[in-house]
Amino acid sequence: MAKEVAGYLKLQVKGGQANPSPPIGPALGAKGINIMEFCKQFNARTQDRQGQVLPVVVTYYKDKSFDFVIKTPPAAVLLKEFLKKPKGSPEPNRKKVGSVTWDQVKQVAETKMPDLNSFTIESAMKMVAGTARSMGITVTGTPPWENE
Repeated sequence: MAKEVAGYLKLQVKGGQANPSPPIGPALGAKGINIMEFCKQFNARTQDRQGQVLPVVVTYYKDKSFDFVIKTPPAAVLLKEFLKKPKGSPEPNRKKVGSVTWDQVKQVAETKMPDLNSFTIESAMKMVAGTARSMGITVTGTPPWENE
């Protein structure tokens, strides 16, 4: 018989760096989840992505057990890695912080594809380009779908 789900919890944790201090500890502790067990499992599964911000969806059950799914890093984090900038623009419509090419947008879209609600790479690229625009990053060149 399947376990009865008590709820879901969404967190953003750096890969391989989960520890019981805030914000992870209090969020898990309030739901009755074993904090150290989560930290050990998460750090073991994210050794290869050390220091990268990873969204996690924790499913916790009535019997205090849990499962978690690690998602792909946010598009904004991936775009900041390409630019090597700490953050986006405070005024994206006036001050631009950098530019990316459509090839770089495609790389981010391919990385994010499992977590996006799009069927084609073009629509995923449009989503990533929108994120870039809202961060004050210009996308240079012509989109690949306009070349055809």
